[in-house]
Formats: sequence, structure tokens, C-alpha cells
Amino acid sequence: MAKENNSIMTVIAIGSIPMILVLGNSMLIPILPKMKSELDISQFQVSLTISLFSIAAAISIPVLGYLSDRFSRKAIIIPALILYGGGGLLAGFASAWFSNAYLWIMAGRIMQGIGAAGTAPIAMALTGDLFKGGKESKVLGIVEASNGLGKVVSPIIGSLLALLIWYSVFFAFPIFCVISILLTAFFVKEKKKNAKPIPLGSYMKGLLSVFKSEGRWLLTAYLAGATCLFTLFGILFYLSDILEKTYDIQGVMKGLILAIPLLFMTTTSYITGSKIKKKMKLMKNLIVLGLIFMTISFVTLVFFKKLVPFIAILTISSIGTGLALPCINSFITGSVGKERRGFVTSLYGSVRFLGVAAGPPLYGWMMDWSRTGMFLVTAGLTLVVAFLAMLLIRVSDQSEKEDAKDSLFSRLQLHTE
Repeated sequence: MAKENNSIMTVIAIGSIPMILVLGNSMLIPILPKMKSELDISQFQVSLTISLFSIAAAISIPVLGYLSDRFSRKAIIIPALILYGGGGLLAGFASAWFSNAYLWIMAGRIMQGIGAAGTAPIAMALTGDLFKGGKESKVLGIVEASNGLGKVVSPIIGSLLALLIWYSVFFAFPIFCVISILLTAFFVKEKKKNAKPIPLGSYMKGLLSVFKSEGRWLLTAYLAGATCLFTLFGILFYLSDILEKTYDIQGVMKGLILAIPLLFMTTTSYITGSKIKKKMKLMKNLIVLGLIFMTISFVTLVFFKKLVPFIAILTISSIGTGLALPCINSFITGSVGKERRGFVTSLYGSVRFLGVAAGPPLYGWMMDWSRTGMFLVTAGLTLVVAFLAMLLIRVSDQSEKEDAKDSLFSRLQLHTE
């Protein structure tokens, strides 16, 4: 029983890491219009609050991924959370007391982005280290669900904190980080590395061999993950804007509405992760199906402007995202052995962050260009990615029959040895 309790606490600790990461962007979405007016900045400048965070993370992730492979996951995660919380403090103090507050806020957001690079992607690699077989897929589903849960509660938390003053959101970051640091420090027990660290040259050679033999489907999986995050944050940016401008909905009610599609995504992610195990054909089918759901949703949104049907149809896209992401996570986490898993999952994290970074500014531009065009372009993108996933992600019939130890995940590890 004690061992089981420890396992539960380990999963909670790992799940807290991506939740902290998500707060970095989602919690700010409700306050962006207020931030724009208070600081007297442009729509593009306010979108950089999201984008600079994500770009800094995308650049830093591969470096921290390699370091987590060379040393340990916790040795990267805990300092990253400290930096993340420190960036929140800087942004908060800048908003309250500094002159040129916007520039200092951006500096704090860049700090947070670098810290974020050492959180969720490393947590995925850590999950692959500590859990195997169907348990690994289930925990990865919980990690994605935790990511989604963070997205659900963060707009509500952001809206509640904004009732005090708009920049109080920044001061919440270090509080959440301390909780995650304590959980990780006490309940995540990594196995000691017996082997000497792989020299950088051999490490990169092994990675190149993996991408040479499995690159087509691996890069397609990367693209699918980035597309899910790009469309998610782009649509949230659009929804946050129209809730205030078109419907005059603000405060907690705005946060609750933003949370509705995210709640569907989170629930779907958890159910998907608990069911897929190592059924790779099922994973591929769910990725394609999820992207098709997204395509149908975005095309249909062209014809609906009233809020209730708009949200109802948007949830179809959220369900599609919830179907796709846990499957993508399981494919990528199992694509290489433990020695290089941190880099590969981190590279995936970089691509996801680039999707998040591109969403708000591009959707801000498309909002000014054409509402119909925005949804049709989005639908075209998800349809193309669905086609690529169907064409390039290949799963052999034999792999479905193999035992977990001899599955495709294990065979792919041979490319790293």
C-alpha cells in the first residue's frame, strides 16, 4: 500500500509540472485586454506577452533536454521552476512600480519562458523513465490531462486575481512553483545512472540515426502537436477578445466561458490516455480522427456568430485535440531510449511552444483580415496535417501483436545503442 501511495504521489508530482507550465500563458489570456489599456500598448505588443514566453522556451528546450539526459531530470526541473517563479515576480513588480513597465514585463516573461523549457517536456521524459508499458501511456494521458486542467482553471484563476488588480496574476506564479518544487523534490525518485554520460558526438550520432530511420513519422507527429497548440491558443486569443468587445463579458464569467472548451479537451485527454495503452494503430487512428474533428469544427464556426452555438461547436475541436495529443505524446516519448529521450521530447516541446508563440499574433492579424478566412485557413491546416498523419505515420501489423518489451517502442531504441 505504501508503494502504491508513493506511486500516486509521484504521478501527482509529475502532473503538477505541466500544469505550472500552462499557467504561464493561459492565466494571462483574460487580462490581456486590460493590460493593453493600462499600459497603452498595441494589439501586437500585447500578443508578445504570450509569444516571447513561448519563443524563449522553444529556443531553450533542446539545450535543457540534452542536459537532463546528461545529468538528471530533477536537476533541470527544480532550477527551471525557480527561474519560472522569479520571472513572475519580476513582471509583477515591474507592473506595480517600474517605469517602462512593458519592457520589464517582457524581460520577466523571457525568464519564465526559459524556466518553462525545463518543465513539461522534461516531465514527459521523466514519465518514460519511471513507467513502462500501459502504465506509461496512462501517466502520459494524465500529464496531458493535467496540462489541460491547467488550461481550464487558469482563465478562472486569472479572472479572479484580476478582480484585485490586473497584474496580481504575475505574483501567483511563484506560489504555484513552490508547490510543484516541493512535490517534485520529495516524491519523484529517479533511478541512479550507472553508465557514464554519452559523449556529445556519440549522443548526436545516435539521434541522427533515429531521425534518419524514423524521421518522417516523428516530424509528422511534431507537426501535429504544434498544430493542436497553435489552433488552441489562437482561438482562445480570438475568443477572449470577442467576449469583451462583442458581448461585454468580463471578469470571472469570461474565465468560465474560456474554460468550457478546455474542460472538454482535458476530459478527453484523460480518457484517451487511459485507454490507448500501446495500441499503436489505435493511436494513429485517434490522431487522424482528432484532426478531422478539428477541421469540421473550424469550417462550421464560419456560419455561427452567436455565443452559445459558437462555444458548442468549438468544443468539437477541443475533443479532437484531446484525442490527438495523448497519442502523439506516447509515440514521441517511446521513440528513443532513456539516454536520449530528454532531447527528443524536448524538441517536441520546442515545436509545441512555437505553435503557441505563433497563435496569438497570427490570429490577431487574421481577426483584422477576415473572420471567415481565419476559420477556413485553420481548417485547411488541420486537414493537411490529418492527411500527413494518415500517410506518414506507419504502424506495422506485427507491432500490434508484440509484447510490450518487443514493441515498436523497444525496437526504436535499438537506433540509439
